[in-house]
Amino acid sequence: MRRSTHSHALHGVALFVAVVSATPPSTADTFGSGDLAFEIPFVTIGDPGNPADTTGAPNPAGSVGYTYRIGKYEVPEQAIRKANELSEAAGDPLAITIDDRVPNKPATRLSWFEAARFVNWLNAEKGAAPAYKFDGAGEFQLWSPGDVGYDPQNPFRNSLSQYFIPSVDEWYKAAYYDPTLDAYWDYPTGSDEPPTPVASGTELGTAVWNQPTGLADITQSGGPSPFGTIAQGGNVEEWQETTLFGDPTSLLSPDTRGVRGGQAGLVTNAFPLSVLGGDDSLAGRSSQIGFRVAAVPEPASALSLNLALVGFLASSADRRRMSRL
Repeated sequence: MRRSTHSHALHGVALFVAVVSATPPSTADTFGSGDLAFEIPFVTIGDPGNPADTTGAPNPAGSVGYTYRIGKYEVPEQAIRKANELSEAAGDPLAITIDDRVPNKPATRLSWFEAARFVNWLNAEKGAAPAYKFDGAGEFQLWSPGDVGYDPQNPFRNSLSQYFIPSVDEWYKAAYYDPTLDAYWDYPTGSDEPPTPVASGTELGTAVWNQPTGLADITQSGGPSPFGTIAQGGNVEEWQETTLFGDPTSLLSPDTRGVRGGQAGLVTNAFPLSVLGGDDSLAGRSSQIGFRVAAVPEPASALSLNLALVGFLASSADRRRMSRL
């Protein structure tokens, strides 16, 4: 790892394996009911107040001052289809457009607006405030000082929402940061070496890229990051909450949002932390762009989560001390 004091690759790999095995297990939130029920597994991103990375793009990036959760996988087609059916039955149809592959492929060809509406629907299912504001005509708006939950640091997101699209820093930290080493890897597979291209699977150090045959299922789309997320490199690019550089108070590009994470069909890997990604039209639809959901810790589990994180960070500190011996 270039950004740590460790010089032996095998030692770094061993530590990464230890991190993955020590990371708190993922938990799944359930939405809908009966045949239309579906789950979104989340992993907890702890180590709040971690240092920002100053070697990648944007610069700086990755520092998050709070514990949050992020989808272990990209949102699958089946989640969107079931939400469409449930919302239509309730008389307020989402009518989100997606590609038609198979249920467990990542949902693609949906606009940022549709991803935001899906996230708002998740919040409504749990009785939480909507993350994103749409007016009576269905047009996206920023939250304003008179709105309950307004956050002047991020007028895109309502501070009382439970689910949201990851910000630049939230996405970056989940992909590249290693909480045991307090450092960043070049790739979201816990390595400074490009991942091995595969069509499917979850072996360490692999990612779905250079694959002209298409996308992998969300649960079989590459090896994990240090936090345990899958496919933040390869398979499909993913929407970010705001524009490419992540400043939620800037509207220099009001008609675009950032995307990041690479694509299955790329013949050169384009998902190290040094590659910024791109901006895409808010209303744009691409078969190579999907998204994942982020969330706050569940209120009911906050105490147990904090206790688990205390133990996790304590063991991480012990490993850091041992690594310096």
